[in-house]
Amino acid sequence: MQAELELRDKVLTLVVKGDLDQLTLKKDYWVSIDANAKKQLQDAATLMVCLNDVDRADSAGLAWLINLKRDLKQHNVNVSIHDSPTKLIELAKLSNADSFLA
Repeated sequence: MQAELELRDKVLTLVVKGDLDQLTLKKDYWVSIDANAKKQLQDAATLMVCLNDVDRADSAGLAWLINLKRDLKQHNVNVSIHDSPTKLIELAKLSNADSFLA
């Protein structure tokens, strides 16, 4: 899994690519980024997460996204998730966590 911050149409965007699963996720996003990225996120106060290039996701990926939203909210960053894969949406519905993907 790769996750890169990009500025798209004046919106700070986290572009996630590859597999979002237990084999590719080692730690929460906030913990894994450096101080410059944290400052960039806090300055923007809004982050769009683009999942268009996610090939596969499991419950660990869903938990990673939930933790991402939680952690950034604690730092006053509003997160919106876009282009969620169908299987991730189905998994979120089964877990009663589909509101987190909105």
